[in-house]
Amino acid sequence: MVAAGNSLFTAGLARTAREVEARLALHLDQAGVTGTPPRLLASMRHAVLAGGKRFRPFLVLEMARLLGGREAAANALDVAAALECLHAYSLVHDDLPAMDNDELRRGQPTVWKAFDEWTAILAGDALLTLAFEILASHGSFDSAPGSGLPPATRARLVARMAAAAGPAGMVGGQMLDLEAEKLGQPALPDEHHVRRLQAMKTGALIAFAAEAGAISAGGSPEAIANARTYGEAIGLAFQISDDLLDVTGDEATVGKAVGKDLALGKATLVAVAGVEAAREHLAAAVDAALAALAPFGEAADPLRQAALFQLDREH
Repeated sequence: MVAAGNSLFTAGLARTAREVEARLALHLDQAGVTGTPPRLLASMRHAVLAGGKRFRPFLVLEMARLLGGREAAANALDVAAALECLHAYSLVHDDLPAMDNDELRRGQPTVWKAFDEWTAILAGDALLTLAFEILASHGSFDSAPGSGLPPATRARLVARMAAAAGPAGMVGGQMLDLEAEKLGQPALPDEHHVRRLQAMKTGALIAFAAEAGAISAGGSPEAIANARTYGEAIGLAFQISDDLLDVTGDEATVGKAVGKDLALGKATLVAVAGVEAAREHLAAAVDAALAALAPFGEAADPLRQAALFQLDREH
């Protein structure tokens, strides 16, 4: 049963990757037509089209599909593409020597390594602003409908994504992460500090992904609240499983360097509580995600399996 469920999730993830990557390619082609310098465009393509799980877009589209069917999922495609642009920008900047100094991402050289630091900075800037352009725009590609969202819905999504990505969200979480690593502040991070850091740095965008799918589908206030609760819980589970992979995974399978977090003294649940306690927190987060989906019945099975998948992640 678990294997069948994982198959359901991985099939959905692969479908999402195809749909979103095709949509992203259209947007990048359009950026080239409108005058983006070739080197900048090449670095943006390297950042956003060089593989990846497309987990956040999966949550957007599956939640929209759950609450509004195929039409709602089609209308949410640009929301998913915008979120992936924003996520890619964050990775490009996180990988820079001044931050995490990573040379490998998704099994390939990071953008600064493949190009140079200044190009990577500008590629990240460009992807961030492109994300909001996509989300705010009416949609212009007939091949994949994306213009069905009312202006008020798009405005709401812009505001929610900005909050998730900004100083009290992802960017603030990265600040807390780097303060712990580079300044030793706090000197002894506790579990509360780590939970706050991870809820901001990683959890905020994942929570937004699930919430955005519900908003795009015109879900009720209760459905949107349940979607956000699910997103917050699976965001925590995703980050804990990521921390565990840094300890238990291998570079070839994970697609990036492993063992760095503990070596650099990063504030993670594994570091402050140990592997077994982290596994217990992971199980509790998955249980919370499943509980949030209970009102949706069997139709939410793809999202359930996305949560259960975090228990045995290998990459």
